[in-house]
Amino acid sequence: MDRRPVRRLRPDPGAEAIPADVWPATVPAVAQLLREGLELPAGATVLVGENGSGKSTLVEVVAAAVGLNAEGGSVNARYSTRPSEPGSLGLIVERGPGAPRWAYLLRDETLHGLYSYLEETRSDGNPSEATFHELSHGEAFLTLFHDRATRPGLYLLDEPDAALSFTATLSLVASLTELVARGAQVVVATHSPVLAALPGAHLLEVGPWGLREATWDGLELTANWAQFLRSPQSFLRHLT
Repeated sequence: MDRRPVRRLRPDPGAEAIPADVWPATVPAVAQLLREGLELPAGATVLVGENGSGKSTLVEVVAAAVGLNAEGGSVNARYSTRPSEPGSLGLIVERGPGAPRWAYLLRDETLHGLYSYLEETRSDGNPSEATFHELSHGEAFLTLFHDRATRPGLYLLDEPDAALSFTATLSLVASLTELVARGAQVVVATHSPVLAALPGAHLLEVGPWGLREATWDGLELTANWAQFLRSPQSFLRHLT
């Protein structure tokens, strides 16, 4: 039985269309989503692309569509600093029969506000004794992730590699692999070739073309890192 928390996001034919020249429809990946919808396979989906390609915007749209606070947390996290997200864009969420409804969003750029909210309320369905602001950026992220990622559901991670060292990123890959094995669905937006190598992940490359399927060894991200590591000085000389 298909018990994916989200099988597909599809446009609502009855919703008012967003003009093509109005953000976020000006983002090619979002425009494609509004035209065609988006299938989310079981397991992990990894979004890879340059800054400004629309990875984070896509994660925000998925989060809003399933009822999450776009600044992070679960459906119970109701706080806001400066709303700037696109919202759900009127998308319809198709779920698997009997699929778990638990979902959680972690965004690097809004973690400070989420930590403050959790420390002040000790709520969000899973009280923690952690004082996040007393931990390093990476320690706080991993502590929160391991506190919340304990059951099947949908987990959205936007650029988690920004908080993590190389070894901590490897640790996150191992944790995500275990989480998927327990039936969770994961969507990760990243600049990290390590996270892009998540075993069994469905890779989507985001760019001016919109969204396209990719393989790890075919990613521009992977090629650039490989070239840099082979000869850092030679690589950098070509940039000047």
